[in-house]
Amino acid sequence: MRVHHFNCGTMRPPGGRLLDGKGGLLHRGRMVCHCLLVETGSELVLIETGMGSPVVTRPEEWLGDRFVRLTKPSRDDNETAVSQIRALGFDPADVGHIVLTHLDLDHAGGLVDFPDATVHVFERELQALRNPIDAAERGRYRTVQFAHGPKFSAYGELGESWFGFDAVRDLRGLPPEILLVPLAGHTRGHAGVAVDTGDGWLLNAGDSYFFHGQVTAKGPQCPPGLAFFERSVQTDKLARIHNQLRLRELVAADNDVTVFCAHDATEFDRLRRD
Repeated sequence: MRVHHFNCGTMRPPGGRLLDGKGGLLHRGRMVCHCLLVETGSELVLIETGMGSPVVTRPEEWLGDRFVRLTKPSRDDNETAVSQIRALGFDPADVGHIVLTHLDLDHAGGLVDFPDATVHVFERELQALRNPIDAAERGRYRTVQFAHGPKFSAYGELGESWFGFDAVRDLRGLPPEILLVPLAGHTRGHAGVAVDTGDGWLLNAGDSYFFHGQVTAKGPQCPPGLAFFERSVQTDKLARIHNQLRLRELVAADNDVTVFCAHDATEFDRLRRD
């Protein structure tokens, strides 16, 4: 399978800087929305959708005033998933399936651009959207982004494990090389999406962590502002920390898995070059 890496939404929140021991700047607060387009041979599969095309013309309505003020998202149409798919010479209508780590506004905002696609998500995440248990859950999902009625395909049954992690295999209509890997913490139904490229595995860990230093052998480290934001949007602290530890162990192990998160620009730039 051929995999393309897209940034479907640049954000520039305040702070988010990390200095090395000599005072050098390692991170300038640029964040991305890291999405994948997978060519399966018969159709296209989009993993994450970014913020969606409405952010270009009506960002406050689509993302909320507070989010726009905080993150200053790009309004560049060239960054939308639908435009990048067209730029590769594909018809967006050929995207038959979308697989999401979770349903936050910067991950599911582009669903509206692919109204006929089947949307694969972990069952607990869909429950959080439809039956929020508290004000935090009610506030994190943007109702306007789901008004078109996405065609959800939800999963609760787990299959054979994947590198020691639980996994949802045999996603309906998708090849067996694409899996959901439950990684609760950021949201109660958060998951990673694993793809076997034929040359190794990619694991889009979504918002399981926010900065590459959190899962490297030299870690864990994270810019203070980003660490504060990560804590402020978590649903289950213990699950988030536990899954970060497991991801750190996975990265340190000698295997064919490349792990990346949704918003780290360093990881995105490296994988885009490769």
